[in-house]
Parts: sequence; structure tokens; C-alpha cells
Amino acid sequence: MKPATRITVVASLLLLGCMAASVLCLRRLDQMRATAALDDVLYVSSPKMLKRLSLGYDGLMADVYWTRAVQYFGNRHGQHARSYQSLYPLLEITTTLDPKLLVAYQFGANFLAPAPPNGAGMPEKAVQLVEYGIQQNPDAWKLYYEMGFIYYMEMKDYKKASEAFERGSQRPGAHPFLKVLAANMAEHAGDSQMARALWMTTYQSTEDKHIRGNAVAHLRALKVDEDVTRIQDAVTAYGKKTGTLPPGMSALINAGLLPGVLADPDGHPYKLTAEGRAELANPDDFPFVSKGLPPGYKPPQAPDLTRLVK
Repeated sequence: MKPATRITVVASLLLLGCMAASVLCLRRLDQMRATAALDDVLYVSSPKMLKRLSLGYDGLMADVYWTRAVQYFGNRHGQHARSYQSLYPLLEITTTLDPKLLVAYQFGANFLAPAPPNGAGMPEKAVQLVEYGIQQNPDAWKLYYEMGFIYYMEMKDYKKASEAFERGSQRPGAHPFLKVLAANMAEHAGDSQMARALWMTTYQSTEDKHIRGNAVAHLRALKVDEDVTRIQDAVTAYGKKTGTLPPGMSALINAGLLPGVLADPDGHPYKLTAEGRAELANPDDFPFVSKGLPPGYKPPQAPDLTRLVK
């Protein structure tokens, strides 16, 4: 073997060894700092500096930081935290290292945008993240959809949501429903039918089982919220008519205020308390619902979100 070739081989092996050791070291540090490793600490805070230090192994380091971002969010979410200060910097590093990692934009926006406890409550940062993704992946129509989704669901900016859907509808292979969303946005701004259409489009436009599962959970929550609203309206009408609270769901049905027994998406009838409040039989089965929860209800411990990383 020629001396120059030998030097190249040895240097490459040393570089690979250093990279592997770095990854193992980062993982070990995370384990040692079980509760605080990902809360407020970034080992290298500058994306550009980290990109230079990666010595060409941008994809590997992006995977490391994406894993760290998911672990950070999962740990904080599991503790029902109200602050996620390190989340955006971790996502910024991830996408700077690998601008083509679309899952980081999609899931990252879902982590950032919703208000606590379901997310970090940073919709502006979510928009900033997705805008960067669009700059790097101008034909990825799902990112335009994600942008419109954030504007509609979290920021209530229906004009910008419509513009984002319209931009996305012009990209190659875009879901045809984006045209419909763009056209109907102003007319149906803020109603549950539009929210249902958005979640249905999310479900239909991806094969990722986790994104689909998230969409299904939100669709189930919408159904519950609508059912509970309908029951509470019936209770109010019954009270105005009789001057008393209904003794049970059958009283509302007999009075012609409900067509029959309403059941949640799992088939369990809603309960009607003595105070006239409609409640879910199993509220733990319905994340994201805003109605039908018992007084003082606290959601169960959040699942381990590290399983989202491929």
C-alpha cells in the first residue's frame, strides 16, 4: 500500500472512530442527566459551527440532533411542561445540518405550534421553521400545507392560511384538496367543518402511521366536542322548557331534543351528571378534547415520543 493511501485510510478510520465516540458520548451524557439533559442545555448552540465541526457527516449529526429534539419534547410533554426553550434551537440545528429532512419540519411544526400542554405554544417559530423548509425544498407541497395548517388552526390568520394552501396547490403532485381549502378558507373560517377537512387531508396525504394517528386523534376529539355541545344545548333547552335539569339522557330524547342516545367514537354513550353536564365514559381515550371532561380532570402521562424517530 502506498504511503499516501495508507495515510488516507488511517485518517478515515480515525475520523469514523471520533464520530462514533462523539455519538456515544452524547448519548451517555443524556443518560447521566436523566431529567435535565435536554431541558435547557445545547452542547453546541450554533448550527453553522456544528455543520463545520461535522466534517461532512451532516446527515449523521442531523439524525443525532433530531433524536435529541424528539426526546426533549417527549420528556417535557410527559411532565406537562409549560416551557420548551431549547426545542426550536434543536430543530434549527437539525434542519441546518440536513435541510432535506422533511420529517423534522412536519413533526417539528407539530411540536412547536400548539399551545401547552399539547405543544410548545410557539406558532411563530413553527412558521419560521416551515418557511426555511420551503426555501430548501420548494416543491415539497406538504410543507405549504403545514404552513396553512398552522396559520388556520393556531394563529387564526385565515388570509395567510389561504395563501399558503394556494401556493402549495401549485407544486408538482400536490393534493387536489389544497385548491378547495384555499378557496373556502375565508367562507368557513374558524368552523369545525373546516378543521375536520384539514385533519382529513392530513390523514389522506401521508403514509406515516404516526402522522395518521395524530390526525385520527384530532378527528375523534372534534366528534366528541360536537356531540357534547349538542347535548349541552339540549340540556339548556330542557331547562328553559321545564325549569328543571333533565334526570337523564332519556328525558332529552323523550322531549324531542335529541334523536337518540349519542355515543362517543368508541361506541360508549355519554354520561349525563346530576348537574346536567355531559361527560365521556373514558376521557383518557381521547387526547385533544376540550369538552366532556370531568371537573379537575388531568390527562394521563404522555407517551414516549422517541418512537417517532425512524
